[in-house]
Amino acid sequence: MRVCLPSVRRENRLRWICFLVLMSGVFVHHHDGVADSIDDWKKMRPITPRGYLCRHVEKPLQIDGRLDETAWKEAAWTANFMDIEGSRKPQPRFQTRAKMLWDDTYFYVAAHLQEPHVWGTLKDHDSVIFHDNDFEVFIDPNGDNHEYYELELNALNTTWDLFLPKPYKDGGGADNGWEIPGLKTAIHVQGTLNNPADVDLGWSVEIAIPWKVLAEFAHQPAPPREGDHWRVNFSRVQWRHQIREKKYQKVPEMREDNWVWSPQGIIDMHRPERWGYVQFTRDHANKARFQPDQALAVRDALMTIYHHQKVYFQRRKRWAQNLEVLGLRRDDFAPLTTAPGIKLTKDGYQASVTQALPGGRRKQWRIRQDSRLSGE
Repeated sequence: MRVCLPSVRRENRLRWICFLVLMSGVFVHHHDGVADSIDDWKKMRPITPRGYLCRHVEKPLQIDGRLDETAWKEAAWTANFMDIEGSRKPQPRFQTRAKMLWDDTYFYVAAHLQEPHVWGTLKDHDSVIFHDNDFEVFIDPNGDNHEYYELELNALNTTWDLFLPKPYKDGGGADNGWEIPGLKTAIHVQGTLNNPADVDLGWSVEIAIPWKVLAEFAHQPAPPREGDHWRVNFSRVQWRHQIREKKYQKVPEMREDNWVWSPQGIIDMHRPERWGYVQFTRDHANKARFQPDQALAVRDALMTIYHHQKVYFQRRKRWAQNLEVLGLRRDDFAPLTTAPGIKLTKDGYQASVTQALPGGRRKQWRIRQDSRLSGE
């Protein structure tokens, strides 16, 4: 995997190089080539991304990790997290769920993680936090599969913030030098941290992310407008442990569990097309309801072409000029009223399809060879 080395402090450079070596294994172990791209999509496409109605609050929240303020008590929990691959896998061993709120300054995220043994080891900012049990936030403001944010934190409240110009599978690399000025995070442990001698209830996370930072690559208003959808997902990495010499250790040669709010279908969080939808509202009369994305069928149609093109290019070193060459039929794009089209470009290709909107209006959607998806 090709990853560009960002500008980082000299003393962090060796750690970052080690991180890149690690990432080359972590993010491509499931995708040694792209021949499995169609098979991956067959697992992903049947999943309908989850949705959440995020309500506005007038007063800033106190970020202490306890989630005991009235605003949090009144906010709805998400559905319980599932295995990252979805219902094909067993339910997680421990419950995880989240809440969201917003005001004109911050996007707030809270989560509770059931955990009988709360422990952590990493204390340096921008460590590879998923080496510990962690909670992770992913945000793609305009849902174009590109330019998205990632934040990870462990039970020690150690954070790692990243920006990705595009997914790893499309040649993207993490910008580890990107930071979130004004970020607020807090952890509350219901029990004792790093003490194997007792049994804990779990830990809660509270986060405030400034809209000013999220606006940088949002390409739409931040704070959001009434009814806007942002693509968001949450992940929990959980390692099985053993106790040796009164200390926690990971069980050797055992993979981590990945539990998420909106399942991905495959073991890869960096597929923004399957992240959940967060709809923002200022409604204080409790009349607003979550509205599903009316363009989901269009998005999925274009992602179908993307995955077939990826395999076609790997085998033939050129892009297909039409659906027939890709082995796709009109039935593959139900319930669309028109079939997508493909045109070659100097950089690759562009597939497009028209979405019929109420009142006779139409919206054109496009996808490129690097998975960037846009509508206008």
